[in-house]
Amino acid sequence: MRRAICPGSFDPVTNGHLDIIGRVADLYDEVVVAVFVNQAKTGLFGLDERIEMLESVTARYPNVSVDSFQGLTVDYCREHGISVIVKGLRAVSDFDYELQQSQMNLGLAGVETLFMATNPLYSFLSSSLVKDVAKWGGDVSPHVPDVVAERLAARLRPTGA
Repeated sequence: MRRAICPGSFDPVTNGHLDIIGRVADLYDEVVVAVFVNQAKTGLFGLDERIEMLESVTARYPNVSVDSFQGLTVDYCREHGISVIVKGLRAVSDFDYELQQSQMNLGLAGVETLFMATNPLYSFLSSSLVKDVAKWGGDVSPHVPDVVAERLAARLRPTGA
């Protein structure tokens, strides 16, 4: 069975993330979308909320599951028999960092990294940008699934609104 992992913080999941996840689901027998837990950072959404949103928006893919992890992605891969990490690339600046990380992962555990170019429709999109726009009352609905847009509006709604 060919298994791949799509790791990330997914705070929150965007349509760009979903584009990559869906395309990977077409290529691999099983795809794990793994939410990275960074104890040093406080996200807008808690781990359980991010997992719940991801499970909701990936439910249409029968071969996709959602999990979480702390530590090195390659350790998760070893423990779960996954040999490929899939990363979406939006720009050259993404590639510089991801290339270094992929070479380290290959050296540490023999885990390959597949780079997938982002659909041009989503090349500008990031979770940080979505949160910033939503914080100021902008419409992010074209860029995130409905469940995410609703949660962003509820979480970031100005007091007294």
